[in-house]
Amino acid sequence: MTEQPYAVRFSTSVAKVLDSLPQHVEDMVWDVLDAAAADPWGFRQWNTEDPEGEDVRHASVGQLSLTYWVNRPLHTACPSSPSPGSDSHRW
Repeated sequence: MTEQPYAVRFSTSVAKVLDSLPQHVEDMVWDVLDAAAADPWGFRQWNTEDPEGEDVRHASVGQLSLTYWVNRPLHTACPSSPSPGSDSHRW
């Protein structure tokens, strides 16, 4: 089975900001996004007190901070998410 590459999508305003950054900063942003795509759950949750916001993650490297949303396919569940049609969590 071939693994699907992760897609990175930016809002129009974020794309404009990214285009205005110095090249070395843009390269760092892409490096952080590559790390996040390789392990979407590897960075901490943006707001740990929001039980419905576990897909919103926060990655920081030095002074650079990125907040990203993990879009997961319907058939894939995070270990802490309830299974479709289930009343309990899958571990």
